[in-house]
Amino acid sequence: MTKLLGTLLFAGVAASSVLPAQAQETLKIGGIGPLSGGGTAWGLAVQRGVEMAIDEVNAQGGLKIGDKTYKPELVMYDDKYTATGGRTAAERLVNFDKVQFIVGPIGTPSAMAAAPITNQARAIMLSNGYAPEILKNGGKEAYNFRAMNSNVEFGPAMVKWLKQNHPAVKKVALIVPNDATGQVVMPTLGQTYKENGYDVWSEKYERGSKEFTPLLTRMMAQGVDLLDLNLNAPGEAGLLVKQARQIGFKGLIWQVGGPAIDEINDIAGPNAEGFLSYDVFDFRDPHAQKFVDSYKKRWSGVINAQTPGWYNATRILFKAMQNAGTATDTDKVRAALQDLEGYDAGIYGPVVWGGEKAYGVNRQLLNRFWITQIKGGKPQTVTSLTPAKE
Repeated sequence: MTKLLGTLLFAGVAASSVLPAQAQETLKIGGIGPLSGGGTAWGLAVQRGVEMAIDEVNAQGGLKIGDKTYKPELVMYDDKYTATGGRTAAERLVNFDKVQFIVGPIGTPSAMAAAPITNQARAIMLSNGYAPEILKNGGKEAYNFRAMNSNVEFGPAMVKWLKQNHPAVKKVALIVPNDATGQVVMPTLGQTYKENGYDVWSEKYERGSKEFTPLLTRMMAQGVDLLDLNLNAPGEAGLLVKQARQIGFKGLIWQVGGPAIDEINDIAGPNAEGFLSYDVFDFRDPHAQKFVDSYKKRWSGVINAQTPGWYNATRILFKAMQNAGTATDTDKVRAALQDLEGYDAGIYGPVVWGGEKAYGVNRQLLNRFWITQIKGGKPQTVTSLTPAKE
């Protein structure tokens, strides 16, 4: 952690030397996500998405807010995809680093643990995670926004698409982690399947598992037609795909949540052929090329699909600060965020907020999403869908 912060601080000092003289006031942006373990790809997506938005404004001379110009700087902590890690990261950011704006965390355990701390500190947090309580915590007086769709937003649309396009599927398996994520996903997604006429079999596993063959053997004995990986982290999801095929499962495998199709393809190899997934960005779209080129100037390898979402979240946060005319009054920035509908950050189109019916607050960002499939060893876009605004 010290090494990471040191690197970020050094980068910030180096960047300041090429900025105009007026862009000297630092604006700390907190980041929370898993930078170790099975969820590492998602944590890197948070870190890199935020850094891309920061690089962009700093290259333009800083973030101009009111009569001041700021140099945003990321302060990132590894939450290890756990509640303890999320709580510790949030406490350090608001109490030690004096951060008022946080992007992340991703994942229910960490987001659930961070939200009470950031709300009490009146720090704005643009997080992810599927638990309804993440947005319900604190109600309208809270400072927490959700930057990406949850399965409440995309689950019904995907299951409806499945029913229309794969009518032979009758029985579905849900394999979920034995933690807060699984406790949220199982009843919500399971109910969506049942409402559409599917039989549902489910079982839990311990987070961090590497061997799934016994569990998958029990699944196959149930005669299921489809395995849904839901919000399983990339490392575990990839192993589930690989091992399911290795023991002879012939049914469909898809993931209603947890976008990481490139990472899963890398882990499962040829066994990933035909795998379908919820996806939050289409890197193959010609309009995405600018984002891809910008990313590859700094990093090589697979771009996690959530990276554009965190870039988008940071961009709309910056725009809300500019509209509010302040980088210190979080009440004004919160109000500006809520009034930001129509602003296009260049990723998903105009901002649309929803969530009033499901969560009691209109702070759920409704983003266009995709269904992607591995064909010929590569991800290919199948279709795109849009969540309905309540």
